[in-house]
Amino acid sequence: MDHVAEGTFVIDFRPPQAEAEPPGLGRLEFDKTFAGDLTGTSRGAMLSAGDPSSGSAGYVVIEVVDGALSGRHGTFALQHSGTMHEGRQRLAISVVPGSGTGELAGILGDFELTVADDGTHRYALRYRL
Repeated sequence: MDHVAEGTFVIDFRPPQAEAEPPGLGRLEFDKTFAGDLTGTSRGAMLSAGDPSSGSAGYVVIEVVDGALSGRHGTFALQHSGTMHEGRQRLAISVVPGSGTGELAGILGDFELTVADDGTHRYALRYRL
């Protein structure tokens, strides 16, 4: 990718405003606030299955980011796919092709997140416009 944007984000989870989920399926909605090279907010929804307390589970997320990326304003969507099993985790987060608007139209890329020991969420967005 041609560019890398880095920074932090804060996430606020909340239960959805929907009826109860079937056994084994979890759903959460969330808001994020981004700081750093990407500033703005996102809203998203997560579906999960499995038993995270046992160390095995999976989740998918779609979130829409609204903000400024290195001074360019617009929106784009991120798609997450994550699994964990016996302490091993796999996570892939990518920009949804065709989701960019405004000055972010045509954006492509991959989003990496890490969580520091103090709980701070960090991101690195490798992208091309």
